[in-house]
Amino acid sequence: MEKTEKDLLRFGLLGKNISYSFSRGYFNEKFKALKLEDHRYENFDIESIEKFNTIVENTPNLKGLNVTIPYKEAVIPFLDELEPSAKIIGAVNTIKVEKGKLTGYNTDAYGFQKSLEPFLKKQHKKALILGTGGASKAIAFILKELNISYRFVSRSGKNSGFTYEALNPEIMSDYLLIINCSPLGTFPNIEDKPQIPYETITQDHLFFDLIYNPEKTTFLKEGEIKGATICNGLKMLELQAEKSWEIWNS
Repeated sequence: MEKTEKDLLRFGLLGKNISYSFSRGYFNEKFKALKLEDHRYENFDIESIEKFNTIVENTPNLKGLNVTIPYKEAVIPFLDELEPSAKIIGAVNTIKVEKGKLTGYNTDAYGFQKSLEPFLKKQHKKALILGTGGASKAIAFILKELNISYRFVSRSGKNSGFTYEALNPEIMSDYLLIINCSPLGTFPNIEDKPQIPYETITQDHLFFDLIYNPEKTTFLKEGEIKGATICNGLKMLELQAEKSWEIWNS
């Protein structure tokens, strides 16, 4: 029997320009596999975070949300509570809705750690984090947990980091883990890449890209050409999605 709107348990992704998103397909396939016919996952594509309350108020039986670019930090003032690690990180990518209370979590950190660890080698003691958005905060949190020192890289050099122009052979030979947290290279702009000196890359480097579409970004291709180990963001995304599901059902 067809479920009516009021019978459905609703989940979704909050973001901007997210028609490409992995999450909706992933969760709706999961619901189908688990025979959860009363579960639906949808995109909440909003132009401004000010629309957030409207979504919460006008979506009956809303149980949980994932949050993506550009709202991982901006959504925090709209929440009732933050789980401790999300508070430390200062970014949220998962929201649990329970009895009208909104609690923010960060499952990016979990997904990143579990997907990075199999690739780490003894030389990966220092990391460059490319980008300073919400996702980069979860990455920094985990690097600290793993005792890997890091510096941010951005156009402005914010957060006491490097500018892209400052990156030289000495820095690149010292920082052997390079993590792209910027959106550069995401479909459809697949030719874009962070402007780092790729000619300095060696087989001792590890390139990790949070992007999953395309599967192999230009950033990763450039690293691979130089012999670096490469990993995209798909496993991280799957792991954080499963952790979100666990939170929503706890």
